[in-house]
Amino acid sequence: MQRTSMKRALCLCLALFLAGPAMAAETLRYVALVDGGTKAGEQVVRKDEDGSIHVDFIFKDNGRGPELKEEYRLAADGTYSEYKVTGTSTFGAKVDETFARKGDQVEWKSTSDQGRQAVAGSAMYSALGGTPEGFSVALSALAKRSDGKLPLIPSGTLSVRKVGDAEVARGSDKRKVQLVAMTGVGLTPTFAWATTGDDPRLFAFIYPGFLQLIEEGWEANADALEKQQKQAEGEVLLGMQQRLAHPLPGTTLIRNARVFDSEHAILGPASDLLVEGGKIVSISKGGGELAKADNIVDAGGRILLPGLFDMHAHFGPWDGGLHLASGITTIRDMGNDNATLQQLMVQLGEGKLLGPDIVPAGFLEGESKMSARNGFVIKDLAEAKKAIDWYADHGYPQVKIYNSFPKAILPETTAYAHHRGLRVSGHIPAFLTAHEAVEQGYDEIQHINQVLLNFFVTPETDTRTLERFYLVAKKTAGLDFDSKPVQDFIGMLAQKRIVIDPTLATFEFLHQRNGELSPIVADVADHLPPDIQRSRRAAEMDIPDDATAALYTRSFDKLVEFVGRMYKAGVPIVAGTDELSGFTLQRELELYAKAGLTPAQVLQVATWNGARYTGTLQDRGSIAVGKLADLVLVDGDPTTNISDIRKVALVIKQDKAYYPSEIDEALGIKPFAEPVRVKARDRK
Repeated sequence: MQRTSMKRALCLCLALFLAGPAMAAETLRYVALVDGGTKAGEQVVRKDEDGSIHVDFIFKDNGRGPELKEEYRLAADGTYSEYKVTGTSTFGAKVDETFARKGDQVEWKSTSDQGRQAVAGSAMYSALGGTPEGFSVALSALAKRSDGKLPLIPSGTLSVRKVGDAEVARGSDKRKVQLVAMTGVGLTPTFAWATTGDDPRLFAFIYPGFLQLIEEGWEANADALEKQQKQAEGEVLLGMQQRLAHPLPGTTLIRNARVFDSEHAILGPASDLLVEGGKIVSISKGGGELAKADNIVDAGGRILLPGLFDMHAHFGPWDGGLHLASGITTIRDMGNDNATLQQLMVQLGEGKLLGPDIVPAGFLEGESKMSARNGFVIKDLAEAKKAIDWYADHGYPQVKIYNSFPKAILPETTAYAHHRGLRVSGHIPAFLTAHEAVEQGYDEIQHINQVLLNFFVTPETDTRTLERFYLVAKKTAGLDFDSKPVQDFIGMLAQKRIVIDPTLATFEFLHQRNGELSPIVADVADHLPPDIQRSRRAAEMDIPDDATAALYTRSFDKLVEFVGRMYKAGVPIVAGTDELSGFTLQRELELYAKAGLTPAQVLQVATWNGARYTGTLQDRGSIAVGKLADLVLVDGDPTTNISDIRKVALVIKQDKAYYPSEIDEALGIKPFAEPVRVKARDRK
């Protein structure tokens, strides 16, 4: 997987703002750009003489992407009277959705849900699948509302506010556009560039560092718009950090906390910790710390963990709150736009952005029609070495090699990375097996599918396509884990200490069917906004019947089992996600327990192993004197019930305290635990 969290965020935006405007022009075209200008798709919007509007949308990046056709009509208030979308989703699932309104009655049907309800007045249907042109209908309908708010069907309310202006040019043709922020769907605001006037429509949708969708002919303006959007988003994000981060001046005493020893995976007795300057300065027996601290935390016998690691993130500026609310204080970014990531790391370091610390992994891809367009995309060994030099010179501890990397230069590339002091990890390049990649210098493999493909690919299998998912779904159920090839492979991984980053929770999409809640959120759905719950019922794989569903479920269960077998054989495991921030790590840890690890071993993987394999064990990963005060107080016992990891009551990230309940409420999430607050010492 690559940039999955970004892609899902994009897909959510598309789903929530489906449809298009009534246009003056017969046809309007948009182009989708990635990697600083590489075309990855297009959108064509056509209005027929009878008033019907048709949208063709295709977006392909990294060998996958949606292909959609929309048809709809608008009522006088700018909302849908009729709507239909068909096609395929990013991973090949069927999209087939309809909506109709007659008077005050509405009815809809998708592949995952259906419903009918009475609606009075203006309201817009929020579809589960669709194209970016939906921003236009939302903007146009909102412009007709005097209160700036638009009720949504089945539930929710959409609002919009202007946050900036710009002038764009196409030769001598100039135009004013506006940056708007829409709220009321999803967990964070959605930013888009719109035309001005009484009937605004989408001009550009930009996901900084990933995607620029803009009207055809105006592409030269995209970078300037992205820069301005980043600045505007940064101001909003700074406000969040200032509201939700609670500084810890002077010394802070944490009383009566049961400290988890992550090195040995055991829970210790009640202790007192003294924190100063963002570091742990002393640890003593509970009740034994006599220092008069400036701030006091009464842990009340709760369990104190080292800050958790998410070892497979693709960080975006809005992800930080979800990470911190889940106790994640360090992430490993496994591939991003280099300039964007550098900027985000500076903002985090300066305290201008809410989020964890980042350990970056440099993305290294080969040039092809199916390349993932971020990081460095190279053509030969000289370019690969130049990219590695850049990453080494900028302090990256490892590189991540991707699907289209040319296999002919892999041994020389890994050797050069090791020469520069960098670890090598990644997907398995097309037309290679995992065993071959390890023999040619890999230190780590990302994703459980990339591991199991070792037994299913032939020299002709192109794993840059969706085959890298469907082969594993179809064949893992029948693989004999006790066979000599499998046992030899596991033994090789253990002997060479090859780290595996399974991202099991992400791969639950292999067996999720339409109408079923994603297992990532199934146990916490009642804490999430209704639109998130609904969007998480849409399948991503093409699962046509019960027999296929049963097969894919058996295959996924064996993926979980395989992780347990690797762990017991001595293969190092790290806990990563590549999906919805925060919640996915919690589900990932539950799956490790299902694989046979004890809850304490699971916590060790999420803390000690994270620090060990990011090269940061000297200052994090365990609770010890001299280490950073990255601390998580849990209102439950995750050492016996790993699901209690959701009950985070307090997070201390060095010199600041965060209350997960406050972060959750700011994002529209029902809190999971009452906060344990830091209290200033009474100086009277």
